[in-house]
Amino acid sequence: MTTAAEFLLHIRRVIRLYESLNRQVCYTWHITQIETDIIAFLKNNPEKDTARDIVEFRMLQKGNVSQAVEDLIQKGFLARRPDERDRRRIHLSLTERALPIAADIGRVRGEFLDRLFAGFTPGERRMYQELNQKLFANAALAEAEESKESK
Repeated sequence: MTTAAEFLLHIRRVIRLYESLNRQVCYTWHITQIETDIIAFLKNNPEKDTARDIVEFRMLQKGNVSQAVEDLIQKGFLARRPDERDRRRIHLSLTERALPIAADIGRVRGEFLDRLFAGFTPGERRMYQELNQKLFANAALAEAEESKESK
């Protein structure tokens, strides 16, 4: 049986592998890790295009996202436009200039998954996905329960 410490260590190791592979994208394009996360999020989730969406779905700090979005706009990688119905709501979109970065991030993510699942059969990968979905569902439920109890 895996201990909690081992489980958390394994998660951290996977994150470190991803960050290590992603460093070249950051270096090449002079952007930060969080900026790559934002570009990838907007590329992969065009219907979720506000800073609030990024904070909520990527579980990142609001201040960090706000600063990174501003930096990406200044670098010409993001554009913003107010919502037609609610001018306080700002929509974000990738500029043409950001598309090669998004492609590089996609390549890195593919390499990351290839390395992570090296030696897995297709059946083992499917099984991993099914079990992982159960783990994530349990974690989300427990988090919601904890949130309710702390109020």
